[in-house]
Amino acid sequence: MTPVLLAWQASSLSGWGLVGLNVFFHWSVSGDIQPLAGSPIGPDELAFVDPLRRHRIQASVAQSNKTGEMLQARMLAANGRLKLDFPVVHALGNGFRTVTAELRGSNNVGRIVFENTDTQIAAKRWADEYDRLVCISEWNASLLKQWCTTDVVVTHEGIDPSVFFPAPRSGLMNPDNFYIFSGGKIEYRKGQDIVLLAFREFSEKHPDAMLVTSWQNPWPEVSRGFKGRLEAPVEIGADGRLQICKWASDNGIDRERVIDIGLISNQLMPAVLREMDCAIFPSRCEGGTNLVGMEAMACRVPVVFANNTGVRDIIDDGNCIALKRQSPVPRSEASGTEDWGESDVEELVDALERLYASPTLREKIGARGAGYMATRTWRTHSAMLRDVVLDR
Repeated sequence: MTPVLLAWQASSLSGWGLVGLNVFFHWSVSGDIQPLAGSPIGPDELAFVDPLRRHRIQASVAQSNKTGEMLQARMLAANGRLKLDFPVVHALGNGFRTVTAELRGSNNVGRIVFENTDTQIAAKRWADEYDRLVCISEWNASLLKQWCTTDVVVTHEGIDPSVFFPAPRSGLMNPDNFYIFSGGKIEYRKGQDIVLLAFREFSEKHPDAMLVTSWQNPWPEVSRGFKGRLEAPVEIGADGRLQICKWASDNGIDRERVIDIGLISNQLMPAVLREMDCAIFPSRCEGGTNLVGMEAMACRVPVVFANNTGVRDIIDDGNCIALKRQSPVPRSEASGTEDWGESDVEELVDALERLYASPTLREKIGARGAGYMATRTWRTHSAMLRDVVLDR
């Protein structure tokens, strides 16, 4: 088997972590790759993984952790610069930022996800350091192809269909309420301010409307002070958590109409999503295809997406409602915003009204979304990434 290093932390509490964990799972049983994680996989990373899956990969985890200790020692001895005789998959973000620039493999694949379009400056400088670049959206890929000559391929992310699938509701939630879900850590590009503006207007007409949020950030200081188009910013409480319900209240929404589910493991999310009547994601930009939105679709929840950037790859044949009115987003000091989109609040409110008024429409969109997501799995993503790494 060929060892391959996935040079980042695998876990169930972040997007990149989920990628690492799911690819590690599937490569462990593929028969031709020995996956190595960039950081040790310990009890915390596997806390919410079912025991049969933990048992199946325990030998791979043990080998990965043992090899990782040896690599760490070799890197210390080499003052951080290390050449390996097997492939490395590097995690790259905005501006080609990575923590493994000094680590070189026999084949160096850069798995890159970016939103800041100023990344073109870095692409011209650093792209040649990688044998291939892997993107998770056609939007990212099309920009990179304009900016550099390195081979660029697209491998869309997926969902775990054994975890995210349609199933009955628990029957424990109030059947008279209309539950609206929104996920993603609080930041300007995710558009939580647009969600609150739309929900404020919608909930004034519908006293049964409830907003369920998964907006907490593992690094809350990054989100502190964000307000976007709202009047009041989000704050951090004495418990170190973002005060989501207070933020809604400070901006004219009854805090009793908002449920903050906090930071939860990915494996617990289906139980939340299956209770929802719809989900809304008016992101200004997505470097990928919005993992949380894809998981909602897989659970047969009708989803509303902003029709811009990476998410355009999964908007197809009535499988969601696409917000078509997208205005240009002015660039900021921190980020280039080429191709970003500002969703129209009234169009989002109208989408909510349509879904609220028609259970038939909700069922139709939800069914199409679930059917579509059945083909977008981590197994497929892992196989495609394996072929890129092994240069097949």
